[in-house]
Amino acid sequence: MELKDCMNFLLSASQNKVFKYFSKLLEEYGVTPAQYGVLNCLWREGELSPKQIGEMVYLEAPTVSGILDKMQKAELIERSVDPKNRRNVLVMATQKSKDIRDEVEAATIKLNNKVLQNLSDNEKVVLNKALDTIIKSDF
Repeated sequence: MELKDCMNFLLSASQNKVFKYFSKLLEEYGVTPAQYGVLNCLWREGELSPKQIGEMVYLEAPTVSGILDKMQKAELIERSVDPKNRRNVLVMATQKSKDIRDEVEAATIKLNNKVLQNLSDNEKVVLNKALDTIIKSDF
């Protein structure tokens, strides 16, 4: 098989390129692409458990825990004990992260526009649907 026909190569190479560009865009806000995923969930949903965040961003619990630790040190999130169940932790966005939301969301729009600039509207829809299907596949 030609390397250019290997799904792992194509997805990894494109993800690496997008990740590097997105990292540069977010750098001035002190946020990484993974942290943006967490913040996006919190900005939209409010308080969430680490487990809920992991399910939403398709990451394993230890990975989420590491991301949350770094975000808490950077004062982007706060963690508290769930008053309804003291064994659970709730995560919420801080005012600091809420203050950068508009700029970070604008950077995300810039990313999408740059990445998709050479695709037709139909190709954009097909790509989005195909990637979503792969993400949700069981294998």
